Amino acid sequence: MQQVKTGDTVRVHYHGRLTNGTTFDSSEGRDPLEFKVGAGMVIKGFDNGVLEMAIGEKRTLNIPVEEAYGPKSEELIMDFPKANIPEDLNPEVGMELQMSNPQGQVFPVKVAAISGEFIKLDANHPLAGEPLVFDIELVEIV
Repeated sequence: MQQVKTGDTVRVHYHGRLTNGTTFDSSEGRDPLEFKVGAGMVIKGFDNGVLEMAIGEKRTLNIPVEEAYGPKSEELIMDFPKANIPEDLNPEVGMELQMSNPQGQVFPVKVAAISGEFIKLDANHPLAGEPLVFDIELVEIV
């Protein structure tokens, strides 16, 4: 029976959740996720988790923070002056916004807090600092 090895392109169905059971993503109702194993297209723990699987096999992956989106970085949390926000924008805690760096690259940020003359913006990935759990099923080795 053929098993997944590095370099294979695979298709998997998955259900991703936090350790408290909250679902953050799923392929249910969609085509399976297709990626090349070992190419860095998915997080490390997911990439390594499909190795040696056979078609039709199901697994639960418990992925530590270091093999998921990494720990939260304090360097990606910044105080932004309210005076620099467009007048027509009324930020609220939890709101997702887009910013650009001096090179013109656009990246998402989340409003973490609002106080005084500043808004605290968090540019960490929303799942940074979280261990993740994935139920996966290998559908195909392409």
